[in-house]
Amino acid sequence: MRQVAALPYQIDATGHARVMLITSRESRRWVVPKGNPVKGIALHEAAAHEAFEEAGVTGIACPTALGEYRYAKRRRDGTTQSMNVALFPLLFREQADEWPEQDERETCWFDLADAAEAVDEPELKVLIAGFREPPAPTPLSEWAMPAVQSKMRETLPILRWFHALMPQQGRFFELFEAHAATLVAGSEALAELFQDGADIRAHIAEIIRREHQADDITREVLFDVRRVFVTPFDRSAIIDLIGTMDDAIDQMNATGKSIELYELTTFEPQMRDMTGIIVEAARVTAEAIPLLRRLGPNAQRLHELTSRLIQLEGHADEIHEAGLKALFKAHGNSTPMTFIVGREIYSHLERIVDKFEDIANEVQGLVIDHA
Repeated sequence: MRQVAALPYQIDATGHARVMLITSRESRRWVVPKGNPVKGIALHEAAAHEAFEEAGVTGIACPTALGEYRYAKRRRDGTTQSMNVALFPLLFREQADEWPEQDERETCWFDLADAAEAVDEPELKVLIAGFREPPAPTPLSEWAMPAVQSKMRETLPILRWFHALMPQQGRFFELFEAHAATLVAGSEALAELFQDGADIRAHIAEIIRREHQADDITREVLFDVRRVFVTPFDRSAIIDLIGTMDDAIDQMNATGKSIELYELTTFEPQMRDMTGIIVEAARVTAEAIPLLRRLGPNAQRLHELTSRLIQLEGHADEIHEAGLKALFKAHGNSTPMTFIVGREIYSHLERIVDKFEDIANEVQGLVIDHA
């Protein structure tokens, strides 16, 4: 038997993550909102529906599950049945004042470690623990480049003197992480834009603001590449990584501008699903980027995160294809201009997800070359 579940989460400005758990109705143990699939709606939508029914939570659900876990469901006759549950991340938007099961359950926000400890199911513990926030930024003074330092000690005195005169440390990691934060904020504004069509101008303005911030950060990175003598990675790798990250938010900006140009206020379900994937891809990227500070110890985690990005891109391709088919079927013959405009929006969304896959490829290249 299969069920679906939601993992409502929040990540604050410092990168600290919390998830919401609820109590079960009978045993009062801590669980995630879950229930049976609903015929006619997608699995992640059914999970989001359960989150509202059981916790009053609304948010942006990612169509790609984090994974699955098993538990033994107790029946009324005393027997148990093994259930497989697909767990979908749900970016928290708000909690209602009233919801159907409000009087039957308690809700509580947990830190990730506490949440993993609170639930009983071993596989769910692993999924929650694996959904972890980016680590705290490491000061520049703690950069670990033993190979470079060793080589410098071996150089001739005149060369050591020359090295001492040159700027040897930029702010690359801090700038990468700041850019990743603009991707998160931009993706969330984009998803909000597609949710209900409300406050469209405000959401587009937020995307534009974040894109301008990202441009400033990119220029700072390129400036440091030119002026810094010792860089943590090859200069071309630094330029490629920041360029790819900047392309992602540029595409978000292009999407918002197209929506403004065509004065769109309603969006197809598959478009909203793709923005859910974009939000998840930005979250994963924001976790991966700080790990570049120590590639060796973080190589395995980076492999997991880049694999997740590639998985998201593959699922987005499927949604994109299904959305185009549905759009053509609905408007291809009767209102072709609606189809043309919708196809352009789909293309923008697909390019955004493709850029996150490019980020994954750049990070994988760094791991291969330097870990």
